[in-house]
Amino acid sequence: MWHELCERISAETGRAVSYRDHRSVTGGCIHQAKLLETDHENFFVKINNADRLPLFEAEAKGLHALQTANRIRCPKVILNDVVGNQAVLVLEYIIMQSAPPGGMEKLGKQLADLHQRSGESFGWLKDNFIGSTLQPNTFNQEWIPFFRDKRLLYQIQLAERNGLRVDGKQQLLDKLEFYFDDYAPFPSLLHGDLWGGNIGFDDQGEPVIYDPACYYGDREADLAFTEMFGGFSSAFYTSYNEEFPIHAGYKIRKNLYNLYHELNHYNLFGGGYGSQALITINYLLRE
Repeated sequence: MWHELCERISAETGRAVSYRDHRSVTGGCIHQAKLLETDHENFFVKINNADRLPLFEAEAKGLHALQTANRIRCPKVILNDVVGNQAVLVLEYIIMQSAPPGGMEKLGKQLADLHQRSGESFGWLKDNFIGSTLQPNTFNQEWIPFFRDKRLLYQIQLAERNGLRVDGKQQLLDKLEFYFDDYAPFPSLLHGDLWGGNIGFDDQGEPVIYDPACYYGDREADLAFTEMFGGFSSAFYTSYNEEFPIHAGYKIRKNLYNLYHELNHYNLFGGGYGSQALITINYLLRE
């Protein structure tokens, strides 16, 4: 497949590239990740079964949207298609490093800039994926119904089919308006899956984001997920807040937004994520 892939890359880029080598690299738990070495340049390649091509198509659309926004660097999409009976997503290969001095501050400012890019309504042009879970994105002019039905309710129903008894679900869904008192979100362009594993810094120290699950939503949903697993310094939040001040109610709402990810992680991996989701629901119902 690798020689055929190089031919396809050559056709897409207009530059003849010849295969030299490939090797496995770190790239998540859903797809195979490879570094493709050619005589011209290197490429980052994700590979999966042909029927998983929709995941790559959705990721490519998200990367194109982030690229167009031109607020934070993300890998350029070279090719996504079926090659040699396998689905592939070929991306620009960016050499990554750990956060340099001032890097997190720059990321905070750039994310705040990204979140000020607004759409006309909440949702996305088509459904995409959060991990390998379908993420429904039918547009809605109102945030609360969108988040209730396309995020929380969808994940709760999946969790129940997967064996989790979600006590308190209806009480929570019925009182969502309570958490948005004196706060009216507007549809910001979101990365959608913004945790520490999906950020890096290039060899010039510039922030890079990747593996998106983009949609237009409340910017606090992106911020909340940065806190779920850590990895973002206090300087990141200070810089973001200076550029685009965070509403005081975020301290409560971040738990609501991370409930979505706790439920999704239960649906993907099982285990203690289900218990954590129930703890979060109980906490929110007490507020």
